Amino acid sequence: MPYLSRIRINPLRAESRKLLASPRAMHAAVQGGVPGLPEQARTLWRLDPDNPHRPQLFVLTTDKPDWTHLVEQAGWPDADGEHYAIRDYAPLLQQLAPGRSFAFRLTANPVQNTSRPDKPTTLQQTRIEAGERRRGFRLGHRTATAQLNWFLSRTERWGFEVPTASHLDKTQDPDDDTPRDIRITKRQRRSFGKGLGTAKEAHVVMNSVTFEGSLRITDAALLTERLLAGIGPSKAYGCGLLTLAPLPDRE
Repeated sequence: MPYLSRIRINPLRAESRKLLASPRAMHAAVQGGVPGLPEQARTLWRLDPDNPHRPQLFVLTTDKPDWTHLVEQAGWPDADGEHYAIRDYAPLLQQLAPGRSFAFRLTANPVQNTSRPDKPTTLQQTRIEAGERRRGFRLGHRTATAQLNWFLSRTERWGFEVPTASHLDKTQDPDDDTPRDIRITKRQRRSFGKGLGTAKEAHVVMNSVTFEGSLRITDAALLTERLLAGIGPSKAYGCGLLTLAPLPDRE
């Protein structure tokens, strides 16, 4: 049974600063709240810093978690109020049906696969010269236009469509005849070590992008699969968690 959690993070604490600065450290902290072994279940998480003074961590788990350690290390353990909330995800999944619309948010790592990068790194060049090209190379999209096209070109396989917008968003192509109800709210290039040593190959570089907008369900089974399994690569580092919410009233 899946559960969606929301945890309040205190950005002024030393441990919080460590977690906020390192997706690898945050991933380890998230895994610490799940009773099962990491290889037994998929865990998705996303950090939402809408208010930088009160960032919130969202986590989707297959088992019911316990976030006491996160509150003690990176929250307000002795303060009043709800330190974290855990909700059964099944009621939301039961609401999914073709034609229904929701607001959504997703932080993803838009990538493309290529057999030969235009500007290969030293490690990539070594692989090319050694003939290790069967799997190709995964490169991140760097421009907002390419990142937006990555998202919109894949919605059908994810079980939804993004409806047309009533106005043209600044992140979209002004020459597009059918602007969609989607916007990019944050773009960030992250670079950090994997914690496997000092070798250059033990390094992660990713371009995380936060998309927000509205969607209309076309295939409830496909969307359910994406909600539970995540979207795109870098899921261990805060990408892939798609969340839904009721659409705000619009006049």
